[in-house]
Amino acid sequence: MYHKILDKVGQLNTPCYCYDLRLLRSTLNAINHEIEGFPFVVHYAVKANANPVILKEIKQAGLGVDLVSGNEIKTAVAAGFGPELMAFAGVGKSDWEIEAGLESGIYCFNVESEQELEVINDIAAQRGMTAGVALRVNPDIDAHTHRYITTGTAANKFGIDLPMLDRVLDRAMEMSNIHLRGLHFHIGSQIMSIQPFELLCNRINSLLQHYEDKGIIFEMIDAGGGLGVDYEHPEENKIAGFHEFFDVFKRCLNVRAGQKVHFELGRSIVAQCGVLLSRVLFVKESSVKHFVILDAGMTDLLRPALYGSHHKIVNLTSRESELVTYDVVGPICESSDVFAHDEQLPVTQRGDLVAILSAGAYGESMASTYNMRSLPQSVFFE
Repeated sequence: MYHKILDKVGQLNTPCYCYDLRLLRSTLNAINHEIEGFPFVVHYAVKANANPVILKEIKQAGLGVDLVSGNEIKTAVAAGFGPELMAFAGVGKSDWEIEAGLESGIYCFNVESEQELEVINDIAAQRGMTAGVALRVNPDIDAHTHRYITTGTAANKFGIDLPMLDRVLDRAMEMSNIHLRGLHFHIGSQIMSIQPFELLCNRINSLLQHYEDKGIIFEMIDAGGGLGVDYEHPEENKIAGFHEFFDVFKRCLNVRAGQKVHFELGRSIVAQCGVLLSRVLFVKESSVKHFVILDAGMTDLLRPALYGSHHKIVNLTSRESELVTYDVVGPICESSDVFAHDEQLPVTQRGDLVAILSAGAYGESMASTYNMRSLPQSVFFE
């Protein structure tokens, strides 16, 4: 994609997001290849990137959507996704968001507490409707990822604890305006090891057997997502390890006849197809550091400041072979506005064009106007 960016460099205002639609389509094709012939349904996590052009490609590939706000529901409807492919998750759904889900006829609310279940039942009853729900289970599995994106341990706010699950499930089955579709799980994000998914399958199998012994067979199981991407070597690993990921569930999950398994993938679909393009404003030397100061900042890509995460950085215009160690920083009035410490780059000068890779997920969608900055624009390449 870099040569295409350079061909259009005069037309691009930085900072901006550049997306490789060919890579996105190849990624979606890889997913559909892996799930073909299996009772698997993949939902795209809209929170990763809600750009309308991205959503159009994902809809055309036949995926559903995983939604976490009322406005995401509206966005999915506007993008043409059918309600039968919509799942609404989130630990804090407001009344108007629940109403929006019911009005849109979404397939499933992923319910995270007994009180939420009661509220959904009451709102559905007021409207003479029935709400499809799955109970989100906190399986108490540590995915060994960043503590901010671990969601499946007993210390996290998400899901219903295992000791409480029987009681909440019994309540759901008693409610006249609730249709219990199944169980929902999600153990975290940016998971690079297969083992946590194997542990999840074992936990799901135990619960399925437990409820089957009680005469309950669910129509669906939502196994969540969390598959990570290679931020350090994105050019060598452009497509995530979908084969290994889905193979775990093919091998380890005891799916009942007629039962569907749903997945929620976000980062692994869109991360590698997007880069954040930026220009060098200044190169600054101190007594101990060399700084490259970009026109992009934490308002455009928050992940490094929020998580301490690292994205590979490429100088697209330097023709120097000598490497220099820089701290690559942004213009925001915060000391946390740092993209990378001790980054090896070719000799860099004011005006150079820099690409921050693997920025297609949680880049544009988390951008803000802090310091009254403008939101970054987006451009697309075929």
